[in-house]
Amino acid sequence: MIARVLSESDDHPDVEKLHARSSAIDPKISIATVYRTVRLFEEAGILDRHDFGDGRARYEAAPEAHHDHLIDVETGKVVEFVDPELEALQRTIAEKLGYRLVDHRMELYGVRIDRED
Repeated sequence: MIARVLSESDDHPDVEKLHARSSAIDPKISIATVYRTVRLFEEAGILDRHDFGDGRARYEAAPEAHHDHLIDVETGKVVEFVDPELEALQRTIAEKLGYRLVDHRMELYGVRIDRED
C-alpha cells in the first residue's frame, strides 16, 4: 500500500504525509510501519530520499530517468526538470577536472520572479 501511495504521488511527501495518505486507505497502518517501510525501500533503491532544506526528509519513487529539482523556498513546491544543456555542461566540467561523471544530484532553490511583494 505504501508503494502504491508513493507511486501515485505527484509531489515529494514526507513520512507524515505518506502516513496520512496510507491511513486514508487503511486506518490501521501505524506511522512506525511507514517509517520502517520507507527505510527498507530506500535501502533497496526503490525510492529516493531528499532534503530540500525544510528540515524534513522527503521521498519519491526512484525515477526511471534522471531529473533535477527546483525548490520554491517560499512555498516548498518542488519542480522537476531536465535540461540537456545543463547535463552536458556537468559532464564537461567533470572531464575538465579529470573525472568521468557517473552520477549527480542537483537542487536549485529560488523564489518566483512574478511574485507580488
